[in-house]
Amino acid sequence: MLSRFGPIVIILISMASVQGSSSLAKYLFPILGPAGMAGWRLVFSSIMLLLIFKPWRKPISKQAWKYIILYGLALGFMNLSYYSAIKRIPIGIAVAIELTGPIVVAMFAARKMIDFIWLAIAIIGLVMLLPIHNASTDLDLIGVILALCAGSCWGMYIVFGRKAGQLQGASSVALGSVIVSFVIFPIGVWQSGEVMFSLDVLPLALLVALLASAIPYALDMIAMPKVPALTFSTLMSLSPVLGALSGLLFLDETLSGYQWLSILLIIISSVGTVLSISYKPKIIALNDN
Repeated sequence: MLSRFGPIVIILISMASVQGSSSLAKYLFPILGPAGMAGWRLVFSSIMLLLIFKPWRKPISKQAWKYIILYGLALGFMNLSYYSAIKRIPIGIAVAIELTGPIVVAMFAARKMIDFIWLAIAIIGLVMLLPIHNASTDLDLIGVILALCAGSCWGMYIVFGRKAGQLQGASSVALGSVIVSFVIFPIGVWQSGEVMFSLDVLPLALLVALLASAIPYALDMIAMPKVPALTFSTLMSLSPVLGALSGLLFLDETLSGYQWLSILLIIISSVGTVLSISYKPKIIALNDN
């Protein structure tokens, strides 16, 4: 029994770590801001990934560099957009909206009518979250747009990550992270100033990086070989629920029944997409946010 469900528990812990890191990051926004938090997360994650993958041991072709750079930019701006979004809207809602990016990417492999039904369900859930009617007027429109940007970047992260992985292997993760750190970190310094280097802030920023990248990546590497890809992908679809629970527990973010229904529709769409589409792109797996 333990050997059967142990890997699933590990994956759920990994997801909880990622969503918990979002609450801690949001707690630090009044000090660092979204760009500062994204900058330090990418820097610390890059150092960890360099030590793990040692990408200097393998030569890099010009073609590989192209996709590694694109992958890195998608990764960096996904983080920046996501953090900017959760500054304005609850974490669970931001994660649900962001999830529409991978759903759309998966739809490019659609072969059956049911695939488009899942997409339609996601669109309905998304429209329900838009602040265009009384039930969602409390949501910040800019926050919703930023979450959609994060979802778009997640889609590009999948597409470019797959190509970079084919050309360079898993070391693409480290290389892409390092490259985009040089883009996002200066934005954070510009936004936050010298507080970026405060010794009171750095340990917490390091903890966010550990919870968001290093710990879940290590846990995923333990669990993924022991569970079917279908199971892993289906479990990842539950991220908005864990995000909403994290926001509720640590930040007192409460959602209305209408918003929970919207999140549920997007989750149903994601799970349905995973179950019904026979071909799925191979993804370089760092947790999305």
